[in-house]
Amino acid sequence: MTRPRSAPGHRPAGRLGAVGLVLGGALSVQFGSAVAALLFPRTGVAGAVTLRLTIGALLMLAVCRPRLRGHGRGGWTAVVAFGLALAGMNSVFYQAIERIPLGPAVTLEVLGPLVLSVVTARRLAAWCWAGLALAGVALLGHGGFDRLDPVGAALALGAGTLWAAYIVCSARVGGRFPRADGLALALAVAALVTLPIGLIGSGGRLWHPAVLGLGTGLALLASVLPYTLELLALRRLPTSTFAVLMSLGPAIAALAGWLVLGQALHPVEVLAIGLVIAASIGAVRAGRAAGPPPGDAGPEGSALVSAAAAPPPAPR
Repeated sequence: MTRPRSAPGHRPAGRLGAVGLVLGGALSVQFGSAVAALLFPRTGVAGAVTLRLTIGALLMLAVCRPRLRGHGRGGWTAVVAFGLALAGMNSVFYQAIERIPLGPAVTLEVLGPLVLSVVTARRLAAWCWAGLALAGVALLGHGGFDRLDPVGAALALGAGTLWAAYIVCSARVGGRFPRADGLALALAVAALVTLPIGLIGSGGRLWHPAVLGLGTGLALLASVLPYTLELLALRRLPTSTFAVLMSLGPAIAALAGWLVLGQALHPVEVLAIGLVIAASIGAVRAGRAAGPPPGDAGPEGSALVSAAAAPPPAPR
């Protein structure tokens, strides 16, 4: 996709502002995950997922007002697949952060997009960066993941697989729907899928004013605000630069877990997260040298396919 170029004199300032937008979106989504963890004792994981996706979908639909007519069968199939990936990714990831700290959870989750980035790059350098990421995970799980809880670690890896599927689906939807219309419709599908589960699991607790307030904050922090900031940033930044910045996701998640949830990390875990971040940045650069990956179309698609080496939004 060709992006409009700013005047040469304004490009550095524009890119600096775009970097701020990306970092703001990353901070928003990771601190949103910390807010979700605060919701778990009140609503359970299913209730927190329902609040985030339902309120987020309502807000996105109100802002985007997507057109429902004029889309073929393929477009709606892509939206439904995107919505299912969103619902699954959020549900599994929230199950993971209920069991293990936020920083390690995001570090494990990022392996899914990292593998996708390595596969699409098809270069030896990308496989070397993947090896560095595996070294980081080995450090993170030294002693057999006994500190992290094996179930939580497995769920984080499962969320990473769903994140990779989410990236592929997002690219397809971004090429078929204008602006963020496809994302708004996919969020609506995800909300419809998770709403019955949340209502059964949490019941009347979802309607408590304090819970609704936290749920609205979660939807804004983890969905609406980061998606909006990322779309604005992508108008000013190359997608490869965007992905490098998003590679800081595990570090920001660790910071959010420490500040909001009091989750301290051991020095070895900090080193492991640093290795995964370095591998993510290296994989992005290797992919950039090999050219854009297949299916890189539209603002949503280009952002999320390039973020294969990183964190949302999506999604969390």
